Amino acid sequence: MSRPSSRLVVISNRVAVPKARGAAGAQGGLAGALNAALRDRGGLWFGWSGQESEDRTGNINVQRGGGVTTATIDLSTRDVDEYYNGYANSTLWPLFHYRIDLAEFENETGRGYERVNERFAESVMPLIEEDDLVWVHDYHLIPIGDRLRELGAKNRIGFFLHTPWPPTRLLTSLPFHERLVRTMLSYNLIGFQTEEWLSSFVHYCETELGAEVEKESGRITHEGRTTTARAYPIGIDWDHFQEQGDSGEARQATQRLLSSTRHRTGMIGVDRLDYSKGLPERIDGIGRFFDQHPERVRDLVFIQIAPPSREDVESYQKIRAELEQKTGQINGARSEVDLVPIRYVNQGYSHAELYGFFRGAKIGLVTPLRDGMNLVAKEYVAAQDPNDPGVLILSDFAGAAHQLGCGGNGALLVNPHSPDALARAIETALDMPLGERKSRYEAMIETVRDDNVQAWTKTFCSDLATG
Repeated sequence: MSRPSSRLVVISNRVAVPKARGAAGAQGGLAGALNAALRDRGGLWFGWSGQESEDRTGNINVQRGGGVTTATIDLSTRDVDEYYNGYANSTLWPLFHYRIDLAEFENETGRGYERVNERFAESVMPLIEEDDLVWVHDYHLIPIGDRLRELGAKNRIGFFLHTPWPPTRLLTSLPFHERLVRTMLSYNLIGFQTEEWLSSFVHYCETELGAEVEKESGRITHEGRTTTARAYPIGIDWDHFQEQGDSGEARQATQRLLSSTRHRTGMIGVDRLDYSKGLPERIDGIGRFFDQHPERVRDLVFIQIAPPSREDVESYQKIRAELEQKTGQINGARSEVDLVPIRYVNQGYSHAELYGFFRGAKIGLVTPLRDGMNLVAKEYVAAQDPNDPGVLILSDFAGAAHQLGCGGNGALLVNPHSPDALARAIETALDMPLGERKSRYEAMIETVRDDNVQAWTKTFCSDLATG
């Protein structure tokens, strides 16, 4: 099979350095798919090294391994504070997840965001060849395509947003919102997780910029430039995840969960410690279930795995404290000598272990307040035993709900803000007969298997190349 003529250049905030073929723990997910695409096409992956340095010489660290070239730069402490912790994660992240109450609008961090995007563009531009396809990822680097155009890049450049895109009335609360969106129209192709986020973007372009929109083709024309915007729902790395499930590590994790729950039904949640994931609201719903059915504390145990993230950001410190308080209150009221109703685990686990935990848990609880997609929901479905599958309870406001709701015959969709709705869904899942569990699983598994991350990568790159 011949290699595509155009190299692929991936640009993202962080770079996943590939491991050698056959190495233990070979990558899955988005990193694995992008590395596979890079191996197929040739090219490089550029981004921040994750390291802080005050060296402003612009040195680029180039590494080659596993058939992929990576190129990284260090950022200064000020860059990290203003660009990453500041504008990206304290302004855009909360705003894009509809949490305007948590968004911080500071001119200084906005300038830092633009400064780092300019530095990224200036650093990567000499590495881009004439016929390269350039694929930029996520909210950290929205303006970089426009900066590359200013530096003379004529390449086809695509952008994919992994988060939601907010409604127009929310986005207009962002200072200089028009300038940010105008930079996006420098891309040839813009991808969103769902039709909902795509529609919000198109609405903004029509109403705020006065752009011409062809909704069938997704073409947006403004000031003589035409951009195509479409929805590309991301999937999991099905083959890699199933390989993890065949491991002894996964089987051991399943047995650990089953033996420790002592014949109670295990219900599991796996989320980064992030306010967008709706963790305090989830605990409130579980508390309401036990308030309404105190006798069922011997039927159900909830395991919440919540690795910490962005611990330097104050809002994340607050949510951890709130979650620990709510969990402690329910356990204090409902625990007995030989059982605890909620297990809160503030650490991460390997993909193989998570597969095993998902397999052993008969209810998956995935209830973000807002999420671009949420691949945990798809991983939970992928890990189930087809002959005895568990039940997925999924937020209406996760991107995955568009695919896994299955017209009411897939996941149990809930409003994560309603403790009563969560409590009812938990009761329904706990009492669901095997025939219905199988029917719901079968409705979901095809899209989880077939609409995988490799298909997503191939489709986006093909559309970017062909226009």
